[in-house]
Amino acid sequence: MEQQAHRAATQAAKKAEREHEQARRAAARQAAQNERERKRLYIEERKAEAADLAADLQARIEELDSVLITGVRSRLDISFASLKRAFQSPPFDPGGIDRPIPRPQWVPPRPPGVFGGLLGGRARYEREEAAARQAYERECDQHAGAEADRLRLLEERRFAYDQWVSTESETVRRHNAEIDDFEQQVRAGDSDAVARFFTLVLDSSPYPEGFPHRTRAIYRTEPRELVVEYELPPQSVIPAERDYKYVQTRDEIDKTARSVKEIKDRYASLIAQVALRTLHEVFAGDSVGITKVASFNGHVSTTDPATGQPVRPCLISVSAERELFSTFVLADVDPVACLKKLNALVSPHPYDLEAVRPVVDFEALLSQYKFVEGMDAVAGLDARPDLLDMTPTEFEHLTRQLFEAMGMQSWVTQASKDDGVDAVAVNEDPVFGGLCVIQAKRYRGAVGVEAVRALAGVMEDKHATKGIMVTTSWVTKEGHAFASRHGRIQIMECEEIKYLCKEHLDLDVLISLPKPPPKRR
Repeated sequence: MEQQAHRAATQAAKKAEREHEQARRAAARQAAQNERERKRLYIEERKAEAADLAADLQARIEELDSVLITGVRSRLDISFASLKRAFQSPPFDPGGIDRPIPRPQWVPPRPPGVFGGLLGGRARYEREEAAARQAYERECDQHAGAEADRLRLLEERRFAYDQWVSTESETVRRHNAEIDDFEQQVRAGDSDAVARFFTLVLDSSPYPEGFPHRTRAIYRTEPRELVVEYELPPQSVIPAERDYKYVQTRDEIDKTARSVKEIKDRYASLIAQVALRTLHEVFAGDSVGITKVASFNGHVSTTDPATGQPVRPCLISVSAERELFSTFVLADVDPVACLKKLNALVSPHPYDLEAVRPVVDFEALLSQYKFVEGMDAVAGLDARPDLLDMTPTEFEHLTRQLFEAMGMQSWVTQASKDDGVDAVAVNEDPVFGGLCVIQAKRYRGAVGVEAVRALAGVMEDKHATKGIMVTTSWVTKEGHAFASRHGRIQIMECEEIKYLCKEHLDLDVLISLPKPPPKRR
């Protein structure tokens, strides 16, 4: 019996050992299979990452290639009607106080029964009834007082609502009246009004990311010519990469470089598209029919690689008559060939910043800064005003008053003729004083580095000791970095503007900005 038991135990132990070894091998095979699957999934993920980068790159190239076609096919959103505001007052919200307060209910005490009345219950009932009636009368008095308070509060809230509706309606009415007056000035051919209108039209045109939005315009009445000075995109908008590919042996995503020739050719085509699109938008946006000729000078703000100094060469200059330009089918043209047809002056090497002399010298039309009489932007503001509700001109004058309150003498320059300058301030301090060039950006979105670079270029041109970028929004990280490197540019953003208005103008302002967009991963 003992031997049998021993043999059985031995066999059981060997079986358990075999099963354990089998389980170990199965686990090892599963682990190896899992590792192979993990590696396969990782490789697929890296390939997909490279494919996504390549797809984004191709989408960017297609976006740049279609700048002209996109502009031709898009409908311009700026018109006199679009500049007007509509006010529809929301329904009056009484906040629940329009419902009367329920009156107290008289609930008499329960009278005594026959036997209770015989045992003194009647007298006790009369006492309880008297006390209950007194309590009921007090509740009625309190209800009457509360109801009177409710009606008074309801009347006050209704009055405040009516006042707000009246104020908002009047504000919209005045704004729309100003737009009507603006339209009459444009139709009458007022130079400044026409220039302001077309600046609005061109600046509202949506371009791909990385394109600056800086436009100046002058309208010459006698030849019915609009002269536009436009900020071209920098060369960096052309991607230096041609493709992305995942190399499994090194576990890296390699970039294939775009050839220098292709980059130069694409940049030349791109700025030609911008020039033609601008001419198209001038004529398409002229619902009044006041422009017979449109002239375009395209500049790019960059750094001279030979000197390290900021430069702004003119790379394209062209004039077009409406009658001839209207015959072009812009969706089918070769942009470079089309500019040749218009006898445009085009830089033979735009990527190398080789400048041309403009067909119409924009600067020659601006003999000097033309200052306008200051307006009191602060006096017209109510409590807690929203700076984004101000017109650009009102915001420029508010900026002037702010700098005056901070101890400077300042003047606001003529709209649309300011060389990128919204104000010129003079600090009278004998040591730290000097000319200060100011740009006031009443923006809802980010102010890009191109605007800061443009400010630096104007400072250099005007020999200013300081430049200040004032904005209701915020400046991008690249813009801050450029200002830091420059050393003489100061940036004042949303929160600082609110603080300075409170500190120096005793004005508590709002800036109803949307949240900044999330950073792209």
